[in-house]
Amino acid sequence: MTPRMFYTLARVLAALTVIPFHEAGHALAAWLLGDPTAKQQGRLSLNPFRHFDLLGTLCMVFAGVGWAKPVSTDPRNFKNPKWGMALTALAGPAANLLLAYLGMVAWKILYYWAPTTMITIFAARFLQYLVMMDVGLAVFNLIPIPPLDGSRILLVVCLLYTSPSP
Repeated sequence: MTPRMFYTLARVLAALTVIPFHEAGHALAAWLLGDPTAKQQGRLSLNPFRHFDLLGTLCMVFAGVGWAKPVSTDPRNFKNPKWGMALTALAGPAANLLLAYLGMVAWKILYYWAPTTMITIFAARFLQYLVMMDVGLAVFNLIPIPPLDGSRILLVVCLLYTSPSP
């Protein structure tokens, strides 16, 4: 296997981990907040094929930022629809930051305690791509431009500051 194929495989595996983790974060938050829509559609899953979008995955592999099929939510199922949508939107980037942190911990453990072999070098490269893609996807999704998650979060923040005090 050439080094280029080695790195591309690590990037593909990282993308197939990062994207479903982000989308499953949205689905889990929606479900915990009272909306069963994503769970009923089978999106409360880390299976990459439940969230797969070919072009979005290719962009993630080769550009570092991509997308998946959006998780469906029904705001009417939330006790407070605005907060429910904002927290559901925030859950994707939060899931990515959590996975990035866990990836860094795993990389540090690998770095200090694992012997240097082709497998550990591949695992370290995979973890490096995992962390970079996770952080990149989280930051990108927090940009407050529709349809990105940041726009839903910004909407609630704006409503908080513009609503009259009781």
